[in-house]
Amino acid sequence: MPVFFVCAGLLGLMAAMLTVHVGLMRGRKRINLGDGGDAEMQAAVRAHGNLMEFAPLCLLMIYMASDFYGFRMVAGLSVALLVARILHAGGMLGLIPKGRLLGTLATTLVLGVSAILLAIAGLGLKQY
Repeated sequence: MPVFFVCAGLLGLMAAMLTVHVGLMRGRKRINLGDGGDAEMQAAVRAHGNLMEFAPLCLLMIYMASDFYGFRMVAGLSVALLVARILHAGGMLGLIPKGRLLGTLATTLVLGVSAILLAIAGLGLKQY
C-alpha cells in the first residue's frame, strides 16, 4: 500500500504544479477566463483539467481494489496511473512526443482494469 500513497501524493503534486503553470500562463498572456483562443493556454488548461477528471476516479477505484487484490496489483496500477498521467501532461504541453496518446491509452487501461477488478470482487461479496 505504500506505493499507492506515494503515487497518490505525486499525482497531487502534479495537480498543484499544473495549477501553478496555468496561473502563471494566465498572468503572462493576460487571459483571465477560459483559454482566450490561445493554443498554448488551451493545452495547459486541458492538461490540468484532464488530470483532475481522471486521477481521482482511478485512485479511488485502485484504493477500493486494494481490499481484494494483492500488493503487486495495487502497486502496478498505481505506478501505471502515475506514468500515464505524466506522459499525458507532458504530451499536452509539448514536452513528450506522443505522450498524450500513450498517456490516454494507459490511463484508459488503468481505469478499465480497475473497474473490472472491482466488478469481479463485487460479484463475490455476500449481502446480508
